[in-house]
Amino acid sequence: MENASGKTKSVLESAKNSFKTILTKPHLFFFSKPFALIYMTYFGTYLTANIIDTASSMRKGTNIKTVTTGTEKFVATSATNMSLGLIKDRNFARLFGTGSPRPVPLPTFILFSARDAMTIGFSFNIPPRLTPYIPTNPLMKPESCAQFLAPAACQILSTPMHLLGLDLYNRGEKPGWKQRLQFIKSNYTQSVLARMCRIIPAFGFGGVANAEMRRNLMDMIQKST
Repeated sequence: MENASGKTKSVLESAKNSFKTILTKPHLFFFSKPFALIYMTYFGTYLTANIIDTASSMRKGTNIKTVTTGTEKFVATSATNMSLGLIKDRNFARLFGTGSPRPVPLPTFILFSARDAMTIGFSFNIPPRLTPYIPTNPLMKPESCAQFLAPAACQILSTPMHLLGLDLYNRGEKPGWKQRLQFIKSNYTQSVLARMCRIIPAFGFGGVANAEMRRNLMDMIQKST
């Protein structure tokens, strides 16, 4: 967001500043408003997904460790992620955007919502469906590989919506579509890479860790009953 708004010259410069803060002043980073907003978004998203998985398994009488991929999970998890994500993005746009804080315009709201819905679908619904098509290998389980690949691949499709939403917020309706397309084109590659670097820890490592933690927790519950 800093790069798209013009506050930093490149994504690398923004990342460098963030890593410098983590290394030299970790308390400022982990207790900052941006970190709290990100933590809130992902914690709420995973909590909702786990609740849906457990409730669905109990209702259907299947193994309690079963991971669902149906519509109810997509709708519930998307609603949670989009609601929390819009709170996050509204605050981020005001923190890192240009000019004085102002309401998020409807087109930006719609674009951010579509972006987040795609991310949820590729992070929670696509990986289990993709797993059977991934060959087994000694390095990584197929389900883990799918969990890394799907959210990362989503960024190739969702980044233009992200950049257009930011541009509509930062520059309003003044620029023409030719200028907007040029803006997206000039920022696309670095933004895709930056968003992949952000999404892989969040829904790649995070998704694998969440699945393992949920399985272990369900095993403990089954053994205690």
